[in-house]
Amino acid sequence: MIKKAMVIQIHEKADSMPIAMLVQVASQYESSIHVGDDTKCVNAKSIMGMMTLDFINGKRLTVTADGADEQAAIEGIERYLCQ
Repeated sequence: MIKKAMVIQIHEKADSMPIAMLVQVASQYESSIHVGDDTKCVNAKSIMGMMTLDFINGKRLTVTADGADEQAAIEGIERYLCQ
């Protein structure tokens, strides 16, 4: 299991599109991936769960990946969130 703190740095409007793209990125990996803040942790492959997070630039999130491709999953999520 790998856990990493990240700060959202997406230069698009923070609406459902960046969240949907993040779900697509997470879905490319076999590992279980969760994203959370100080109040909740949700499945990164669930659009409904991800919509419950405040997804705004500058927000600190913790990403956890567990599985065969966990390192690649963390790197892929980080590439997307911290562009």
